[in-house]
Amino acid sequence: MAENQNIEWKESWRDEYLKWICGFANAKGGSIIIGKDDKGKIIGVKNAKRLLEDIPNKVKDVLGIIVDVNLHETENGEYLEII
Repeated sequence: MAENQNIEWKESWRDEYLKWICGFANAKGGSIIIGKDDKGKIIGVKNAKRLLEDIPNKVKDVLGIIVDVNLHETENGEYLEII
């Protein structure tokens, strides 16, 4: 799955990514993958389980929309997929 207009890879979570979520919500949808570098290599994300709860709450509070946040575990580390 390559990065394109509907898929964005980020190494770690930053609140500024709420603008990406807003953009995807106003378009055809999309996914943000937290824990991958710009080449698509899984580098893992710190505090994945905490972010699994924090991100949906923050999106709901700030944008008023519901997103799915899925935790994926690999031998290279955990990463999150925000849909």
